[in-house]
Amino acid sequence: MSTICSAPRLTRYKRWADELIFQAVRALPEGEATKERPTLFKTMLHTLNHIYVVDLVWQAHLEGRKHGISALNMILHEDVEDLWRAQRAVDEWYVALSDSLSEPALREIVEFEFIDGKPGRMSRGDILLHVVNHTTYHRGWVADLFFQVPARPPTTDFPVFLRTEE
Repeated sequence: MSTICSAPRLTRYKRWADELIFQAVRALPEGEATKERPTLFKTMLHTLNHIYVVDLVWQAHLEGRKHGISALNMILHEDVEDLWRAQRAVDEWYVALSDSLSEPALREIVEFEFIDGKPGRMSRGDILLHVVNHTTYHRGWVADLFFQVPARPPTTDFPVFLRTEE
């Protein structure tokens, strides 16, 4: 086990935690994932769509291409199974990318345009860290919504992931 937190470890953590939250959402009683609740994105499914949309935006930035996304609250998948398949694919992309990047490549600066049209620039490593942090943040929103079902959300803490890696 490595003693530093590497990009591959972070993207594997994201993939692992995303799988846990999707398993839990898919196991909820019918209608709970799409039930409107007092939260910014209204439903668990919409919150998970937001995570996915942001993952796609940063994937495009890392690939140096336009993403065609005009709003971060877009719903790209109305069905949790479809969204899970799409999320799993983009998570695998991030893991493969992080496996392929050298330390110098992680430090390379990526220039991009934010959705509001303003220019941005970040290192590849900082982008990966942002993607993982963003997902963790909003996955926490979904976990909080479980208590309104009521149901218990999965534990997706980083130390629990590390324990599963050992």
